[in-house]
Amino acid sequence: MDRLQELHHKADALEEQMSRQLDALAVKSIIYVSGDVDPVRERPVPDNPEGRPFLMGPDPRLQPMPAKPTLIDYFRYRFGPSAHLLQSARLALRAGHDEKIVLACLLHDISVLGFIRADHGFWGAQLIEPYVDPEVAWAVRQHQVVRFYPDESVGYEYPEAYVRFFGADYRPDPHIDRAYQAARNHKWYMSARLVTINDLYSFDPDVVVELDEFTDIIGRNFRQPEEGLGFDDSPSAHMWRTIMMPTRFL
Repeated sequence: MDRLQELHHKADALEEQMSRQLDALAVKSIIYVSGDVDPVRERPVPDNPEGRPFLMGPDPRLQPMPAKPTLIDYFRYRFGPSAHLLQSARLALRAGHDEKIVLACLLHDISVLGFIRADHGFWGAQLIEPYVDPEVAWAVRQHQVVRFYPDESVGYEYPEAYVRFFGADYRPDPHIDRAYQAARNHKWYMSARLVTINDLYSFDPDVVVELDEFTDIIGRNFRQPEEGLGFDDSPSAHMWRTIMMPTRFL
């Protein structure tokens, strides 16, 4: 057994030990393990000798969410460390940008923090679309696209970090290139571009920004559902519930 497999087995064993401490059994979904395990291979039935019920609600190993959660509650209890988003939003605010741009900067990577990395701009836009101005959702979606393309008019260059991350020969996929060509001619192009500008320089480990700085901007620009974010029957409510209860069996 190689080192990576050994670590996976140890992680699975720890997960199983933690699950056995619950009244109900928590089981990881396919997307949790895909890549480490071929998803098309048959998976064994979860080991459940005590015949416990499978978890169909909140996971008690996570911090409890309020009955009617807000966007700020997701930042506090479900999203990963958000220093980058907070720094990005503060940069936009100090640059004097419209509150819509500040909000887009605050939300541009929430999919990475709480849901999934792949196609994070598209997922993030879908998450927030029912609750924000269309321009905000568009900017979040398209920042994923335009970040690969320099724009000399605003001093945006291809990030050096991308050469390290993806290699000097990396080229965006054809669908990204098509989306960029469309975005470049869109009336809100500069909104997405401003997100990338305030994205690029927001990774300072010595800068601390508090979410409370943006409470008023969120209140004015994010339509909080009365039922709670995840329980309002919007087209993306199920995505918020998945973030809230990620180990729910079905």
